[in-house]
Amino acid sequence: MSDENKKVLLVDGMALLFRAFYATSYSGYIRKTSTGVPTNAVYGFIQYFFDAISTFNPTHVICCWDMGSSTFRNETYSLYKQNRIEAPLELLPQFNLVKEVVAEMGVPNIGLVGYEADDCIGTLANKLQSDSEVYILTGDHDMLQLITEQVKIVIMNKGRSNYTVYDLETLYTTKQLTPLQVIDMKAFMGDTADNYPGVKGIGEKTALKLLTEYKSVEGCLESLEMLPASVKKKIQDNLDMLHLSRDLARIRLDVPVECALNDCLWALRHEAAARKFEELEFGGLVKVLAEVVNG
Repeated sequence: MSDENKKVLLVDGMALLFRAFYATSYSGYIRKTSTGVPTNAVYGFIQYFFDAISTFNPTHVICCWDMGSSTFRNETYSLYKQNRIEAPLELLPQFNLVKEVVAEMGVPNIGLVGYEADDCIGTLANKLQSDSEVYILTGDHDMLQLITEQVKIVIMNKGRSNYTVYDLETLYTTKQLTPLQVIDMKAFMGDTADNYPGVKGIGEKTALKLLTEYKSVEGCLESLEMLPASVKKKIQDNLDMLHLSRDLARIRLDVPVECALNDCLWALRHEAAARKFEELEFGGLVKVLAEVVNG
């Protein structure tokens, strides 16, 4: 298989699992097995997963996960993600269950305590791009910083089979940003979802204007005297937080995780997966399995 034909799909597992949970639980009904184990998120995860497989036809697949809530970012900034609400009780048992299902299908689960799934995805994308094309499946726009000539970001939009694929060109035409500027945008704006402030008083419009004109955080700092007085003051008053926010926003590319191409070849283990689906009473999905073609 030549490099041109190798296509790795890196799946942001938590993004799919949470999306599946909320897409199926808003009505109040939660799918459970006859013994009472909630399975709605796992069921939806599998549907999203197979939809992406049939849409992008990868030759290799890896699934990445957060491993607990505490990471080096919490140590750097104690308020990081402290605004997040606890995961719903019905979702808790499905965290391990979904990994069991993924493993039975023959897909490696990758995660490392102390790091976010984003960091594992960034590291693997960085390593694997020299030998293959890489597609990252997520709902998280922070990942746009990982785009290269060989790495594309697939953002899941509302509903199934509804994707936006970002490459260098799409990123620039839709957001007027380069991948590195995605990080610098968050350095200025902060991130309400992750609970860090950036530069107080600088929003998206001003941040984009600064980056269009001065290219980077460094460029802005070197040209402080040329900035409007109010913007200059905001940056000077929040300089430490600007640098901290940038560090929190930057996805790490050097996490000690490994997954060689040979270890993530997409070859669905039909029988093992069917057994697991039967065990979870996913009758409808067992039929779907029969239709899934291996890469």
